[in-house]
Amino acid sequence: MIRKEYTTKLAIDDVTVDRRDVEMLEAIDRTGSLHGAADELGRSYARLQRRVVELEDALGTLTERRRGGSGGGGTELTPRADQLRRQFDRHDAELDGVARVTESVLEGAVQKRTGELATVETAAGPVLALVPDGAQSVQVTVRSDAVVLTAPEEGASGDETSLRNRFDGTVTALTAGEAITRVTVGVGNDARLEALVTNASADRLDLEPGAPITASFKATAARAIRIDGRDDT
Repeated sequence: MIRKEYTTKLAIDDVTVDRRDVEMLEAIDRTGSLHGAADELGRSYARLQRRVVELEDALGTLTERRRGGSGGGGTELTPRADQLRRQFDRHDAELDGVARVTESVLEGAVQKRTGELATVETAAGPVLALVPDGAQSVQVTVRSDAVVLTAPEEGASGDETSLRNRFDGTVTALTAGEAITRVTVGVGNDARLEALVTNASADRLDLEPGAPITASFKATAARAIRIDGRDDT
């Protein structure tokens, strides 16, 4: 199983905003000053100040100084800074969803080709996939969000007819999140496919370890890379 990892960053002109920048803004908001943020984060005041200046040169005013008085002075965030934080959080949430998408990897030999598509004999069984020209031995990867799970008794109909790869298998593992469940399905000769389903779908399908299930995916969702001549020694 391959899992993709990502680091959230926002690029604005020549400046890149990363998690440390957002943590700095959040610390300024909590403590009400650059000095307080520097102390809380364990960073130097001069370095934080330079970073604020760099960001403001690219993005506009992010902080405003409060004059001293009975309550003392300090620093507060502008609406522009709040907008930047929200934008970063949205981007981070989107990438988190992508990062949780895994890929099933099936190795095999190319058997029959029709244009860009070819049948690859794998431990799961024959897989129709996009295969590079001339490749004989390949690894086929299938993203977990491209795998559709159905009850074994459900026949192919409607859009499901485009799911050219269908495998009857058994649920071997479940990992439930707040809204999404990751499902591992054992298929063929000790092969496995990873799938993502909503928790509602997991309940509807009565998914549990040992339950029979059918895993399907489109030929265009299965992409092969050449491993001809690979030396595994």
